Amino acid sequence: MAEYLAEKMNLYDVQANKLDAFIAEYLQPSEEFCKNVQEAVNRICKFLKERCRMDARVIKTVKGGSAGKGTTLEDNSDADLVVFLNCFFSFQDQADKRERIIYTIEQNLKLCCQSVAFSVTIQPPKKKGKPPRSLTLTLQSKRKSEAVEVDILPAYDVLGQITHDSKPPEWVYVNLIETKGEPGEFCTCFTELQRNFVKHRPPKFKGLLRLVKHWYKEYKKKLKQTDPSSKLPSKYALELLTVYAWQEGTKEAEQFNTAEGFCTVMNLLLQYQDLCIYWTKYYDFKNSIIEAYVKKRLGEKRPVIMDPSDPTGNTAMGKGWNLLAEEARLCLTWACCKNKNEPVKSWDVQPARAIQVTVQDGRTRASLAKLTGSPYTAIQKIKESMGSKCCIPVSEMALTLQKPDSGTIDLQNEQTLASYGLFYDTTLLLKAQEMKINVRDYNSRSLVYTVSPNETVMDLKRKIEKRTGVVANQQRLTYNDQELDDTRMLASYKISSQDTVYLLLRLRGGHPSF
Repeated sequence: MAEYLAEKMNLYDVQANKLDAFIAEYLQPSEEFCKNVQEAVNRICKFLKERCRMDARVIKTVKGGSAGKGTTLEDNSDADLVVFLNCFFSFQDQADKRERIIYTIEQNLKLCCQSVAFSVTIQPPKKKGKPPRSLTLTLQSKRKSEAVEVDILPAYDVLGQITHDSKPPEWVYVNLIETKGEPGEFCTCFTELQRNFVKHRPPKFKGLLRLVKHWYKEYKKKLKQTDPSSKLPSKYALELLTVYAWQEGTKEAEQFNTAEGFCTVMNLLLQYQDLCIYWTKYYDFKNSIIEAYVKKRLGEKRPVIMDPSDPTGNTAMGKGWNLLAEEARLCLTWACCKNKNEPVKSWDVQPARAIQVTVQDGRTRASLAKLTGSPYTAIQKIKESMGSKCCIPVSEMALTLQKPDSGTIDLQNEQTLASYGLFYDTTLLLKAQEMKINVRDYNSRSLVYTVSPNETVMDLKRKIEKRTGVVANQQRLTYNDQELDDTRMLASYKISSQDTVYLLLRLRGGHPSF
């Protein structure tokens, strides 16, 4: 097997059924490599805690990025070291003091770099013209040839001591939203959540994640040679897309077909304009401030891939999705996505999760039905489903959406739920067009009543009572020789405009009067 793989170093040339072996042979980092990264991080942690002189104390350090998640590639030696300091008392405090802290750490390193037993190179800020959010170091071991890149990121310890399955209190995210920072500006505060979201996944899934990251990295290198000015979406967005594909496609199975998972991610990239992905593991819609904020973000221009730990971060922001899609299209034609020249079957994963639509009566707000479908379901289809449940002709119904910020919106048949930014469980109001029916009483007198098909028989009786004085519970209504049940909707009897309903009276003894 090793001899075969040695001849097939290019991913696109690897047969689909050999991908697991390719990952194990070429992408899985060696024990020595991981040890080297850990040693570099430990040296920096010790320096920050014991030898770095600054007006702050290190509360804790957390290893983030691929090194913290356990998804490092063999040839990728970068590590994020998030340093939580006691001088930050809020998100805004971090924004205000971060640059000064980074400068202080940099100066200390220049004076004491010999003490870390590594050759330290301090790199310039990654974004010129903007205050730095991190300090990037390249550490060269004096005993080993490998260099390790470490980003030091000062952060506000908003989470405190948090366990693997902990969910932050709502006030954390309310404060984050009300701080009104740039999207994802304070994501470092949630590094432990980002790490835990991936770290405890099964080993085979991490192999799939390495494969997707390798594909991304190889394409990025190729693009740099052909078009250096081109930008690609963040690698983190692609990692989250892979998590989503695995969760939806296998229901988080520990064992699965790697080629199928890889092809599923490629096919989702082809649908990037429809991607709207989010999780409710760490924040949800229970708090009104968080709910309104997240729903607004989900309604933004797609693709949307929300950071599961930080509701301000749409990791899919940025250009280059069309480039990734074109490379994914090419990838699907190569051996890695084929079995005996036949395309590998992808998992059944949609670009957005299924949602539940509750349809309520527009007058009474009583629940009429609960439907499950895709955000890309057409309004016409929802009406047709409601028509079969409520016996109301599609032509006689209207669906509306009540939005706090924009009032009532009439939903158009040719549009989809996604067209109105609905990627979450939602409630729609059903309004049926009014119709005029005749009610003929026992004296053969007819009166015309304006009703809606989704009104109940009792609703009609109350209208008759108001107009004629005949008490509702003394009325007996019939249509097509069938007595009408008070609780059923008029539409369920297929009563249409201009039809005639007959009114009889009940005697006190219960016998009808003719």
